[in-house]
Amino acid sequence: MSDFINRPQIEVLSAADGERRRYWPDDDKLRIVEESFIGHRQAAATARRHGICRSLLTTWRRQYRNGELGSSRPVSFAPVTVTKAPARQTNSVDPCPPPGCEVEIALPNGRRVTVPVGVEPEALARILAVVDEQ
Repeated sequence: MSDFINRPQIEVLSAADGERRRYWPDDDKLRIVEESFIGHRQAAATARRHGICRSLLTTWRRQYRNGELGSSRPVSFAPVTVTKAPARQTNSVDPCPPPGCEVEIALPNGRRVTVPVGVEPEALARILAVVDEQ
């Protein structure tokens, strides 16, 4: 009987007793990530300011760049080649391009889009969004 008296008592803790993980909506994540891109070496300071771990912010930044965070698209650059056009023989400067002038855009997925020089930027953005996704 003395063996039961000298044993320490056991305390059972449940998960409900501790602090729960915080939930970050995608809008807050996007706002924090975009804030961390402002300035030079602002990731650690931004993480401290919002009370999150720097490694969590690094994970969010990687997801942002890969397009996995919210509805953002991945940040990428497309190669551009500029060729020198032959000099025109006219002396006057024509602000309007001649009819038939076109620009060819090579997309990262291998497709090429040829559009007239005077295409509206909004229309071009809609075209590129459709062609780039397929």
